Amino acid sequence: MFRSLVRLARWLAPAALLVSLSACLAPDIPYEDLERRYGGPTSRYLDLPDGLRVHYRDEGAAAAPTTLVLVHGFAASLHTWEPWVERLGQDYRIVSLDLPGHGLTRAPEDYQSSPEGQVAVVRALAQALDLPPFVIAGNSMGGGVAWRYALAHPEQARGLVLVNAAGWPQAQGEGADRRPVVFKMLENPVGRSLLRNLDPRPLAGRGLRQAYGDDEMVTPEMIDRYVALARAPGHRAILTDPRRRGAGAPVTPETFAAITAPTLVMVGALDQVIPAARSAGFAEAIPGAEKIVYPEGGHIPMEQLADRSADDLRTFLERLPPAP
Repeated sequence: MFRSLVRLARWLAPAALLVSLSACLAPDIPYEDLERRYGGPTSRYLDLPDGLRVHYRDEGAAAAPTTLVLVHGFAASLHTWEPWVERLGQDYRIVSLDLPGHGLTRAPEDYQSSPEGQVAVVRALAQALDLPPFVIAGNSMGGGVAWRYALAHPEQARGLVLVNAAGWPQAQGEGADRRPVVFKMLENPVGRSLLRNLDPRPLAGRGLRQAYGDDEMVTPEMIDRYVALARAPGHRAILTDPRRRGAGAPVTPETFAAITAPTLVMVGALDQVIPAARSAGFAEAIPGAEKIVYPEGGHIPMEQLADRSADDLRTFLERLPPAP
């Protein structure tokens, strides 16, 4: 009898685990449903030859002499820029977009995201909209897209704004790793498999609270949006693809000396995703760059400190040389 119970327990244990995991599985949410919930009257879509359908918004003062192009960070969307659009839209034309694997942009599941590919998407959108030379701003991963764009297309970069930007070369043995656990899971094959199939909600709230540094800002509605957009068809496969970490040509501090665009570097001193010392490094390496440090700022100051960061951006924009 005892042996029978042991055999039964051995069979039930993996079965119970499978049942438990299956309860955590989260199916894709159709794009049509997501567009109804998170699109808007200014949402537009651009079809590109490689199967991409890029979601973007072209807002603000269409005839303004200065155009801003805004690029979001990893796992975020163009919604993160809404505070700046609200505060600056009367005086500037503002174009924001969702990168492949993010927001409402559709991409084939086998799409191989890369920094160079992200720059190419921004370039294709700028060409489709026939944009004049513009100021490109990016947060986190989007900051990496922005500085790469300024290097690849200097004639199109009238200005560069890096908001807790990614891409500064990491020193050997640098500091403790305080990043949200989701970033650590992405570096592990088992972790990537779990993220690709399970409901992202259990990790979303904790990760967002770390990024924002303010529990009150991380509302249930915000968590719902991040989780729902992560469950768009193909997004989790793209976000967890280890090839997306390919950084192209090696980067050193000297790389950034070639940037010629007037540059503003915004740094949240309390950033738990990218250490402040790393995002501040761009200001030392880019010739003539201006740096603003927000002592109480987290990873996303354009939302957390919307008024102050928008005012600082406006001051920077007003000092730019006149557009050709």
